[in-house]
Amino acid sequence: MFPIVLGCAAAVILFLAGLRLWIWRKYRDRMYARLEDVPECPVAIVLGAGLRPDGSLTSILADRVATGADLYHAGIVQTLLFSGASRPGYSEPQAMLSHAVRLGVPEEAVVLDEAGFRTYDTCRRAREVFGVEHAAVVTQRFHAARTLYLCDAVGIDAVVALADRQDYTARRIVWETREILALARAVWDVNVRQIGWARKPC
Repeated sequence: MFPIVLGCAAAVILFLAGLRLWIWRKYRDRMYARLEDVPECPVAIVLGAGLRPDGSLTSILADRVATGADLYHAGIVQTLLFSGASRPGYSEPQAMLSHAVRLGVPEEAVVLDEAGFRTYDTCRRAREVFGVEHAAVVTQRFHAARTLYLCDAVGIDAVVALADRQDYTARRIVWETREILALARAVWDVNVRQIGWARKPC
C-alpha cells in the first residue's frame, strides 16, 4: 500500500512541477525587467502582497508600488489599479495608495480594488468590474507566469513589469513551492470555477 501512495504522490509532484515549467516557458517573453522595455498600457495592475502588523507594506508590496509609481512617472501607464485584500481595520489598497502618494503619484491617478483577495479575483475583477483590456501587471518574477496565465484566461492582454528591486533568494524555495500549489488552484479556477460562472443564467 505504501509504495502505491508514494508513487501517486511522486506523480502529482512531477505533474505540478511540469505544469509550472510549461507555464513559465509559455509566458517568459512577456516579462520585462527593465522599465524602458515595458510597452505603453492604459493601466498598471499592482497586486497586493500583505501588510505588516503595524499596517505598513511588506518589502515585496513596497517594491510593487514603487515599480508602479515608476511606470506612471515614466508615462508608460496613465492609471494605477491597486488591488488587494480588505477587511475592517485592514486594507492593502489604501496602504498602497498612501505609499504611492508619498512617491509623488497623484491620488486621482489611482483606482482601488478592495476585493482582490487572490490573484484570480484581481484579474477577473479588473476585466469584469473595471473594464481593463490591456495592462502591465506589476509583480515579482516568481509570481509572473501564473499572473499572465490568469490574465489570458479572463481576457486581459497583459505583460508583467517585474518588481524585483531586491534579492529574494532567502525565501525563493518557499515562494517557488507556494507557486506550484497556487498554479494548480489557478488551473482549477480557470477550467472549472470560471466555466461554472459562465454557465450561470443572467
